[in-house]
Amino acid sequence: MATKSETKRDFVKPKREILSMMDMAKWQHSSAYAELLGFILSLNMAIKSKKNSDEFPKSQATKQMLQILDTLDKWTEEMEPIDQPQRFGNAAFRDWRKRICEKADDLISPLLPDDAKESIIELQAYWEESFGNATRIDYGSGHELSFVAFLFCLCKLKVFQESDCCSLVLQVFNRYLDVVRNLQSRYRMEPAGSHGVWGLDDFQFLSYLWGSSQLIDHPTLSPKSFVDTKICQENGHEYIFLDCINFINKMKTGPFAEHSNQLWGISGVPYWAKVNSGLIKMFKAEVLGKFPVVQHFVFGSLLSIAKYEGPRRF
Repeated sequence: MATKSETKRDFVKPKREILSMMDMAKWQHSSAYAELLGFILSLNMAIKSKKNSDEFPKSQATKQMLQILDTLDKWTEEMEPIDQPQRFGNAAFRDWRKRICEKADDLISPLLPDDAKESIIELQAYWEESFGNATRIDYGSGHELSFVAFLFCLCKLKVFQESDCCSLVLQVFNRYLDVVRNLQSRYRMEPAGSHGVWGLDDFQFLSYLWGSSQLIDHPTLSPKSFVDTKICQENGHEYIFLDCINFINKMKTGPFAEHSNQLWGISGVPYWAKVNSGLIKMFKAEVLGKFPVVQHFVFGSLLSIAKYEGPRRF
């Protein structure tokens, strides 16, 4: 987590730095890459073997963040899809996204300490990219990564503390998943850069990575359990991974092995710990390591493209 000096900085409008494949090495050796991956792995450890309903600290900041996400869900219900000839990509999403951009200051500023109010210029860049692309009306793992970057920046600004780690995943990120799923289904959003049947999921990745950590050492639920629809329905409220499977089963028809082949393969892994370590490697390769996913990521003072000089722990 951040030190007090984190808020004593000059905030700048973030900009793209990964403009071609030639920039991927710069990204993978940057402070932003190291710090963001470190944050993701720290949260992964914090929620190991924990259910959504377990007791853990719930700070005022996490409660505020949940209220913000509740507001977004309310806007989704208010803004009806429009009649249009295209089956996918309902243009009403553009109005929804315009509203979250216009209201970003009003939503986010109350979270910030007085000496970090000017950080809104950086936070807004990650916030706006967290819910999908207005031009293409699509959503993918790059947008999910932007939301996690937004949460990490709030940690650096001391909005969230180390004691908030469990709550950030099991409450805040979990509520975020509800919001984006509602967007995906209501506005018929396209998957961004989907690998189709050969991808892990059309939209998310970290929900599976973190969700598998929750299930490590579970006494009865093994990886083969999640192909059982009834087991997922009975336990999805407690485990993010299983709730992801519920959403897939709701949105897709046909044999699971055909429409979600990568996940079907995971069901054959004997232990959740092995699933988790495998998903970490896959995340580095298929999300952080893919130019089409990270090319739109932006860098400022909180997440810097400057070379990382600290120790490598992963």
